[in-house]
Amino acid sequence: IAREKRLLSLFTLVTFDNTICGGLNGENGTCVAAAECAQRGGVASGVCANGYGVCCIVTVSCGGITADNNTHFVNPNYPSTFDGMDSCQVTLVKSDPDVCQYRLDFVQFNIRGPETTNNVCTYDQFIVSGGNPVPIICGNNDGNHMYIDTGVGQTNPVTLTFVTSGNSFSRSWKVRISQIRCSTIYRAEEGCLQYFTGVSGQIKSFNYDPTTGLQLSNQDYSICIRMERNFCGIQYMACPDDGRHSLSQGMMIPPAFGSAGQIMRSNAFTLTGNTQATQIVSMTGTSCMTDWLSIPCATNLGRLPSLPMICVDRLCGGTFNSEAQNLNGSSVISEYLCC
Repeated sequence: IAREKRLLSLFTLVTFDNTICGGLNGENGTCVAAAECAQRGGVASGVCANGYGVCCIVTVSCGGITADNNTHFVNPNYPSTFDGMDSCQVTLVKSDPDVCQYRLDFVQFNIRGPETTNNVCTYDQFIVSGGNPVPIICGNNDGNHMYIDTGVGQTNPVTLTFVTSGNSFSRSWKVRISQIRCSTIYRAEEGCLQYFTGVSGQIKSFNYDPTTGLQLSNQDYSICIRMERNFCGIQYMACPDDGRHSLSQGMMIPPAFGSAGQIMRSNAFTLTGNTQATQIVSMTGTSCMTDWLSIPCATNLGRLPSLPMICVDRLCGGTFNSEAQNLNGSSVISEYLCC
């Protein structure tokens, strides 16, 4: 009996996690197989997983729907600017039921700012719907971020919308969208629109600019700072006039003042109080009736054994100081109850 010769094929099955990777252009992507990247509509930017995968960069624009982690939402004809009237919307769908949040990083965010009477975003708007309540913002927000709570399980999609008025303006946006699982250590606390970690950093309001930025109206949101190990307080200081605020956990560094009689204040903190006019001096408590920054038990002194804790929860005006009617800026300290 003649037997047919048989050939045994040998092959290697390679599996790898779809983790975050760095593309050749410096952008973050997701490590997937080359065929899967093409299926997602992405662009391969370098290799990952020891050469078995590619770093897939996915970009969407008006009308797009994405369930991919590390997606970039860009304006029409990006990287060229956009000057027209449109409602450009992208829909976000969870890649997994265990996703609880989206983080939006504004790599580029430059649309027309608010009108100059009441500082309301009437010309251009960025709108988030489908998650936790998010204020409408506009203007320049390069480098800022947001966290959007979505809840556990298969919830409704979240939509991101840029509404542009069509008035002549060179608009551009590029928003990196990251999906955050419920079980990860870098998940923000629920209800935090912004979330900061580490022992130091900078915070700035939406549309902040030391020369042309205007305080946006109708803003009401929480900025959360993670309590780091072995620290029990946060020190806040108005930065020099470079468009940022600073915070430092634990260390109580005395504020730097100029020579005798010199007023030390910074335009990095100007927040209207009970009138439309910006106050030059610091204002606190009930003097801040319309707009204010709330810092739990804010004090210039911190907790000293010889002094009772005297603190305020509202700050506004034109000088950053927890003592009212002061022309000199000061560091402001907020301590945790654990201490």
